[in-house]
Amino acid sequence: MAEEDGLCFPSKSKIPLFIFFRNARMVLKMDELGLEIAQIAFPAALALTADPIASLVDTAFIGQIGSNELAAVGVSIALFNQVSRIAIFPLVSVTTSFVAEEDAVAELNSEEQELGSLESNPICTNEAKELLPQSGLDSKVISVKSETGSLSMEGCKPQRRHIPSASSALVIGAILGLLQAIFLISLAKPLLNYMGVKPDSPMLPPALRYLTLRSFGAPSVLVSLAMQGIFRGFKDTKTPLYATVAGDVTNIILDPIFMFVFRWGVSGAAIAHVISQYVISVILFRRLIQVVDLLPPSIKNLKFSRFLKNGFLLLMRVIAVTFCVTLAASLAARLGSTAMAAFQICLQVWLATSLLADGLAVAGQAILANAFAKNDFERATSTASRVLQLGFVLGLILCFMLGFGLKFAARLFTNDLNVLKLITIGIPFVALTQPINALAFVFDGINFGASDFAYSANSMVMVAAVSILCLMFLSSHYGFIGIWMALTIYMSLRAFAGFWRIGTGTGPWRFLRS
Repeated sequence: MAEEDGLCFPSKSKIPLFIFFRNARMVLKMDELGLEIAQIAFPAALALTADPIASLVDTAFIGQIGSNELAAVGVSIALFNQVSRIAIFPLVSVTTSFVAEEDAVAELNSEEQELGSLESNPICTNEAKELLPQSGLDSKVISVKSETGSLSMEGCKPQRRHIPSASSALVIGAILGLLQAIFLISLAKPLLNYMGVKPDSPMLPPALRYLTLRSFGAPSVLVSLAMQGIFRGFKDTKTPLYATVAGDVTNIILDPIFMFVFRWGVSGAAIAHVISQYVISVILFRRLIQVVDLLPPSIKNLKFSRFLKNGFLLLMRVIAVTFCVTLAASLAARLGSTAMAAFQICLQVWLATSLLADGLAVAGQAILANAFAKNDFERATSTASRVLQLGFVLGLILCFMLGFGLKFAARLFTNDLNVLKLITIGIPFVALTQPINALAFVFDGINFGASDFAYSANSMVMVAAVSILCLMFLSSHYGFIGIWMALTIYMSLRAFAGFWRIGTGTGPWRFLRS
């Protein structure tokens, strides 16, 4: 290790590109770093995939009603999710990074104060310093005995933390959730028309009912995901997992009751989903108030300007992402209800499996934000290398699983032979893009962990510009296959943008060239 201006730099990183191959033989080793990544990534991945799985269950139930209802709900889900992502993605990503940074700084300050207190106390010995509590969510009580007496230290770290970003995230999440609900409910019909559901389409009535009812859950979605971002910043992904599973189990239980017993159809599916989201919010909030003091000393402590500045950068990014995916769904809807139904099933599987890599992205973001806050660049390098390698391995596994299994699993969602035929055409694209998707998602987490929000936004705008042209051209010439060809190009460009930033050692990664 070399030192410069008090900062620690890796001594073997003069060629930044080598970071992708660093200690590749240890990719699956459960050392200290591997265990930390696993403890964060595994619950995060389960929590992230729980909601798409719940949507898949919705899709499976609705598919039993008819292809028109399936296509209608597919359009509504795509529209709701893409509008939600405009608010969710910047909010959660910024919250995770800011909370991790503030927690790391608070941890360093706490350790300095504890050491200073011990050094100024004559009864404290070196043995007492070694017994100081490590970081955690709960306060600890330690009694240190010496020849001259004993030292009792209660609550070396406050049980309820003062993290301004946590309070800011909840306020912003609640406001954005209300705005989203108002927006979707008041403009449901023109938005569906933009998505290709025309006034004379048989898809319009069920799509309108589902979207309107589902929109009442928008405030709970935004607030619950803001709280998930807070817990991720604390490297706690188990609490969000428990809450998400509880909510989604509620959704799965209520779906058949509301849809078939009460005969509410697609309306019942939407109501069940809304109830499940409020269940998640209540569980997370009850746990959060136990570990964080959500009442700041003053409004200035909330630092809304910092949130808004970086949130705006990520808003540009997520609008670019949203436009690409929404345009793809809209182009599929214009091909008819059969094409839209097949596209909806392929897209839901594509996103659900790819989000497994987002668990690695969450782990990378939380660990990297903590490492950069402490100027621990050796740890940052090791973490980035490991999560990228794990992402590629995960992508290969998903590729083989979907390549061989999706053809048979598709019958769980529909019995329509025409829809099944189109799904078979989309399987190679869904399967073969998994390694690319995994790397793209992991790169997102790495960039956010390094607080490289400006590059993430600017690069995604450029990627989206190229991808939109590809979508328009390829869909017009090759139809359903053309849409998936364009989506493959889109994800490949996203992954390349991540490779370029770290591989050239620019921005926050310039230390790799030192």
